[in-house]
Amino acid sequence: MKGRTAEMALIVAMILWASSFIALKVAFQSYDPWTVIAGRMWIACLCFAFFWPKLFNFQYQKGDWKILLIMAAVEPSLYFILEGLALQYTSAGQAGMVTSLAPLLTAIVAFIVLKERITKIAAVGLCIAIAGVMVLGSAGDANESAPNPLLGNTLELGAMLCAAIFSVCLKLLSERYSALTLTAYMSAVGALFFTPLALVKGGPWYFSVEPILSIVFLGAFVTLGAYLLYNYAIAHMSVSRASMFVNLIPVFTVVLAYLILDERLNQTQLIASVVVLLGVGLSQVKPRKAAHAQTQSS
Repeated sequence: MKGRTAEMALIVAMILWASSFIALKVAFQSYDPWTVIAGRMWIACLCFAFFWPKLFNFQYQKGDWKILLIMAAVEPSLYFILEGLALQYTSAGQAGMVTSLAPLLTAIVAFIVLKERITKIAAVGLCIAIAGVMVLGSAGDANESAPNPLLGNTLELGAMLCAAIFSVCLKLLSERYSALTLTAYMSAVGALFFTPLALVKGGPWYFSVEPILSIVFLGAFVTLGAYLLYNYAIAHMSVSRASMFVNLIPVFTVVLAYLILDERLNQTQLIASVVVLLGVGLSQVKPRKAAHAQTQSS
């Protein structure tokens, strides 16, 4: 039952994360990235105030501070810097496609840290997917929505590497810390990290309904909701398996970007997107022996 619940939690989390690209694009039309991200984190922190007694549900173990420090450095700090900058240069749809690489990058980090095995097929899939991402960016036509697609997609790729490291840190801590505690910790770090940046580097503030609603949505539903759901799922399945669901983000993002932002990919980019998805799909193919062994064990 927990396995099915975790899978449903991941699907909802992927829909929310896909919608975050749209919400960020809307918010960035009026406010700078630092103000948007800081506001997003403070909204999430306010939401966590309702769960205050449950936030201390953890068992600290000697050395956990190192993992917590790495987790805070890569996400929210570096991750949101890279993603915020990425969406200044590329479209929401293209950035969403780059997230296809997250499962592959997570598999590599999990192999290095957790000794989770990565197959030759997965390695080939990684190479194909990266090639597709490069074509996706270089084939993009510069426009108001995506002035420099190659730079933007490269920055988004860096954000996905941060997300991969973050996922492994979550797995290492999930046995001793609740999903609620880890998500609240991430939001608090983000609020403390991005507020000074917003005050020093942020642009002028003015009231605008649509961008403010986007920030509230990002804080309450994406930062709180999506991360809470993802952290819960990580505690009940392997990192590599959970990361496979990230493949749904590009599909959801492209559909939402088309419906809400009227974004479209050119023919070359559509082909490159298919290549990315094929590479990711190839990486998930299990060797016959491994698949047979899994069937026997189940």
